Amino acid sequence: MTVRRLPALSGLVLLAVLLTGCGIRATEVPTDYGPAPSRVRCSLSEPDGPTRDTPGMPARVFLLCGSSLVAVDRMVRMPDGASDSGRRVLVAQGLLNELAKQPSAAEKEAGYTSDVRRGTAVTGPRSGDPEDTLRLSTDPDDLTSYALAQVVCTFADSAAAEGNGSVILAGPADRSARRYTCTDEVRARPGSNEPPADEVTED
Repeated sequence: MTVRRLPALSGLVLLAVLLTGCGIRATEVPTDYGPAPSRVRCSLSEPDGPTRDTPGMPARVFLLCGSSLVAVDRMVRMPDGASDSGRRVLVAQGLLNELAKQPSAAEKEAGYTSDVRRGTAVTGPRSGDPEDTLRLSTDPDDLTSYALAQVVCTFADSAAAEGNGSVILAGPADRSARRYTCTDEVRARPGSNEPPADEVTED
């Protein structure tokens, strides 16, 4: 009887040793889940806007991030001695130039883009226009819904407009201008919500 039980006993001892080893042995299988994200989307980990040493007037432009518009700080150069109407146009052109710039490396990494293309110019009102009209070299109807939303919300939030959340725009050949409004819906979904527009005439 004793001879018959030895193999079984040896097997139990071997199994115990193996189980004990599994409990203390560290795994050698590599695990790679990719690098940790360096920054939250649409949020810069460090300020990437202008510094105090940057010349110009502080302003905000609206860039695209994900499906929304997000405000980013910028500086717009402003020559001294400009009249009120001339100042409005200069501010508007400076903002257009900032919108048309390529986002910085940090902004790109955070997901920022712009749909406004280089070369768009802005002038003041023509005869018969309201005095705060801004005429674009590209008809507003020819801009993408994203670019139009960027321009409208950027202008409406700046010294280029009256500060009431809207801006009066027209194209180079438009006979009349329209007042565009930057709404919460436009900022949240610029691709599917174009800025509301109403035709205006000189008072």
